[in-house]
Amino acid sequence: MYRGLEITPPFFEMGPKAYMFGPEMVRIARCADELSREYDVQVIIDPQYVDIPAIAQQVQRALVFAPHMDPIARGRGQGAVLPEAIKAAGASGVVLNHVEHRLSRDELVRTIRRADEVGLATMVCADDVEGAVSIAELAPNIIVVESPELIGTGSGGERDSATIAATHRAIWLVNPEIRVLHGAGIGCAQDVFGVIAAGAQATGSSSGIFKAQDPEAVLGEMIRAVREAWDARH
Repeated sequence: MYRGLEITPPFFEMGPKAYMFGPEMVRIARCADELSREYDVQVIIDPQYVDIPAIAQQVQRALVFAPHMDPIARGRGQGAVLPEAIKAAGASGVVLNHVEHRLSRDELVRTIRRADEVGLATMVCADDVEGAVSIAELAPNIIVVESPELIGTGSGGERDSATIAATHRAIWLVNPEIRVLHGAGIGCAQDVFGVIAAGAQATGSSSGIFKAQDPEAVLGEMIRAVREAWDARH
C-alpha cells in the first residue's frame, strides 16, 4: 500500500470513461475541485490519459487517477502505459481491474507493486465481497465494490446497510487501512445519498454525470448528497 497519500472519507469518484475528454473534461474537473472544497468531500477524477496533465495543473484539492496502467519497467513495451509516465503526468493514483479492463491475479500483484514503487495510490475494483477480500490481501489503498450488472444502469441507489457493513468487516479483517467505495448504477443524487446513508465511505458515477444534459449540475447535486448523507449518518 502506498502511504504517501491520505484519502479521508467521505469521498467521491468520477470517471468519464470515453464519454468526455479535452477542454470540456478540464472544465468539469475544475467544477469538481470547487465542489470538493465547498462540501469538504474528497473527489477522485480518473480521466483519459491525455487529459491527466491538464487536469492536474488545474485542480488543487481533487485527486487525479489514471484509468489503468501496466506493470512494465522502462524499456520495451509499445502501447503499454508506463507507471513512471503516469506519475510524471501528474496522477496521484491509478484505477485497476475495472470490469471493462480486467486484470489477472498475477497482473494485479505486479501492477500494485509497481504503483507502490513509483508512488501511486491504487483503487482496485471487485465484483463482490469474495473478490474484495481476495484483493484486500494485495493491500491497495481503495477497493471499489460494484456489481457488474448494475454498471451503467442508473439503478444502483438502494443498498442494504447490513450488506455494506458485512463487506467492510470482511475487507477490514484482512487490512483495516483499506478504504471502501460502493459504486455501480449510481445515476442521481438520490442514489448517492442512499449509498452513503447506508454506510458506504464513498461512491462514484460515470454515465450518471457524463451522459447528463448538464453534467456540472448533476455533479454538484451528487457531491452535496455525499456530504448531507455522511453528516446525517455521523
